[in-house]
Amino acid sequence: MRFQGAVIKEQGQTFAIVVVKSHVVQNRASASDAIRAFSPTFGGVPVVLMAQDSRGRPTYFGRPDIARFLSRTPLGAIPWKEYTIN
Repeated sequence: MRFQGAVIKEQGQTFAIVVVKSHVVQNRASASDAIRAFSPTFGGVPVVLMAQDSRGRPTYFGRPDIARFLSRTPLGAIPWKEYTIN
């Protein structure tokens, strides 16, 4: 499986962001399942999900402090890359 994501080290915290479809972040159970599924890929650091609406505006789901931080961060400032897991 291939997906877009990023690992960020900021203010002494390391966390990961994973791009998902909007319906995932709109459903708490699905979002929590996705975070658990992606967590081993990033070595257990906190994972936040990000989905974009039709206008490209992001919505974040995950730890509230990280989601707040990301909501104030321009998408272009995030070091996105493509990940592959089997």
